[in-house]
Amino acid sequence: MKRRLDFKLPGLLRSLDGPMTRELVQSPGKFGFGNVPLRMTPHGTVTSVCGFCSTGCGLKVHVDERGQAINLTADSSYPVNLGMACPKGWEALTPLGAKDRAVVPMLDGNAVDWDEALQVFCRRFGAIMDQHGAESVAFLSTGQIMCEEMFFLGALAKFGMGMVHGDGNTRQCMATAVTAYKESFGFDAPPYTYADFEESDVLVFVGANPCIAHPIMWQRVERNRHGPEIVVIDPRKTETAMAATQHLAIKPKSDLVLFYCLAHWLVVNGRVDLEYVERHVDGYVELVEFLKDFEFADHLEVLGLSAEEFELFARTVANGKRVSFWWTMGVNQGHEATRTAQAIINVALMTGNMGRPGTGANSITGQCNAMGSRLFSNTTNLLGGHDFTKAEHREKVAGALGMEVGRIPDRGSWAYDQIIEGIGEGKIKGLWMVATNGAHSWMNQKRFKELVGKLDFFVVQDMFGNTESAQLADLVLPAAGWGEKEGTFINSERRFGLGRKVSRAPGQALADFHIFRLVAEYWGCGELFRGWTSPEVVFEKMKAVSVGQPCEISGIEGYAMLAREGGVQWPLKAGDGDVVGKERRLFEDGLFFTANGRARLVFETPREVPEKVSEEYPLVLLTGRGTSAQWHTQTRTSKSAILRKLYSEELWVEVHPADAEGLGVVDGKMVRVVSRRGTVEAVARVTATVGRGQVFLPMHYAQVNELTIGVVDPYSRQPNYKFCAVRVEKDLR
Repeated sequence: MKRRLDFKLPGLLRSLDGPMTRELVQSPGKFGFGNVPLRMTPHGTVTSVCGFCSTGCGLKVHVDERGQAINLTADSSYPVNLGMACPKGWEALTPLGAKDRAVVPMLDGNAVDWDEALQVFCRRFGAIMDQHGAESVAFLSTGQIMCEEMFFLGALAKFGMGMVHGDGNTRQCMATAVTAYKESFGFDAPPYTYADFEESDVLVFVGANPCIAHPIMWQRVERNRHGPEIVVIDPRKTETAMAATQHLAIKPKSDLVLFYCLAHWLVVNGRVDLEYVERHVDGYVELVEFLKDFEFADHLEVLGLSAEEFELFARTVANGKRVSFWWTMGVNQGHEATRTAQAIINVALMTGNMGRPGTGANSITGQCNAMGSRLFSNTTNLLGGHDFTKAEHREKVAGALGMEVGRIPDRGSWAYDQIIEGIGEGKIKGLWMVATNGAHSWMNQKRFKELVGKLDFFVVQDMFGNTESAQLADLVLPAAGWGEKEGTFINSERRFGLGRKVSRAPGQALADFHIFRLVAEYWGCGELFRGWTSPEVVFEKMKAVSVGQPCEISGIEGYAMLAREGGVQWPLKAGDGDVVGKERRLFEDGLFFTANGRARLVFETPREVPEKVSEEYPLVLLTGRGTSAQWHTQTRTSKSAILRKLYSEELWVEVHPADAEGLGVVDGKMVRVVSRRGTVEAVARVTATVGRGQVFLPMHYAQVNELTIGVVDPYSRQPNYKFCAVRVEKDLR
């Protein structure tokens, strides 16, 4: 046989592109990391709290000789996540290096320097306020920036610039829990610690899907050694429902009736902890009278349950020794959300499941710093959970900050929806949006965009200049992101955690903290904030404001203590250092934050849903978290090629097989989902995870909120994202 001497194996013997061999060779990584590529060998580590969800996981960031991040791992010593992280946490550094970062201020689409940007900012907002008054300009804050930054923004906007109105995107996720806790407990006070996931013998999840939304919390549930009953109350068979021992697939928005029926069952079957109620709770006699109309057998059709399903649930709660109730957006985002949250709280109080390990009526927060926003953003609450309308509170805050009390407004702000509607009414002329993307996330999206288009001046401050909101803005200010600045977050269990600077922001992007310092100087109120030189200095001011409040943190010695202790839960008063590091839940002594120290049972007759199904719109639209790799409007998670592989690039809609058959819908084919407000296209997923007459869309895709209805809960003013009427049409193309 003749040999071919000219034959070559291109790419097998020698590759002409790709990584060099020396880049692939691994060496000991030190710090217990095993072998890593040479270029990834850390010179040190820095522990920082993750900047995605409210779990507040500790991440060990690997840094090079310059102190810049090159990699990260989960921190095995951090008390929250115990060495675990979800996909978003593992990819937390990736968005920082995205090529489409905002790197220079943009005015009407043109690059300008910071001097011009800030001059225009102050001139335009100042002119609006001069002509139309202090209430004509508002800001929309976020649960994504540090406590010290939102504290600075709220003080700057209201005490320095003279604004009255400002709210945050936490209105979309946590306002209901805030309002419910205030009315029932006297203060916005989630009572639990994450150890309660492991200590309960019964866990009840209401409108919550922690397997996807809070995976590390779910892993804490999996550590529970008590063989607990896990009850999931959700119209949809979520990933968490699949892992439960009981799934109550109730009809959408029947949860308030369900918990009133449960409370009635507890009363008539003698399963109320009367000793606890008599010692610690007000309103029981009135509640019992109210509950007479909630015999469960009369409401089974409304609930969509069988008598056997309900009675098993009721007995499970009644027989539990340590029952914990957990809820998230499935409760909070509804037309009567506050009363639903309070119906859950009522049952926890009636059964004495409060203040003990494995118990509690526990709202799981959404964003990494939603709790910080609730207490320190100066939006609808005065700093530190105080009240704008109380003179003694204004005097206290002014004294703590060394400011004239006259600078503090004597009335609260409009809520998010009122600010947006105020634009349409001609009352809001200028809007400053910080680290949030309302043009994607707000309900009835088309109307939101129409109203924003009527503003005289719209400023967006963000990591990225190409978000749906930034594209509508007159001025875009480039901001540093998580990992490029320093400050604290407060997680769902009230734990202050420290976020560290491990990377330089690109171009001219600045930390929000430093943007606020510049705005103060350019506005002419710099003298008020001249001493606010660093986040840790402002943290000391937060401590001063908190004194005497249920959320007091005067005992936190500073950032060094937070780093040393793995975070610290509030409250921590000066002199209470002996409790640091211990599990601390609220109300262990049975004392609440009301005037008489007793919790209140709050209730109200259920109301009909604001938009019923009809012949034209026969299906109920549910929305929620899509995958554990997606976060809110995907401003950051979409920058990761790894995370993008874990979810569908195309919007998808879940349709029940029976509905799909009747509509002629085929799995994997495009369909149209139509509401009274808009139409979106999506890939059909025919699945029994949704009930008949229901469809589900993941909230992360921009077009979804073209469908949702512009309705809010009357008490919390939180949007009703979870129920509107739609139809599904085959795409005939």
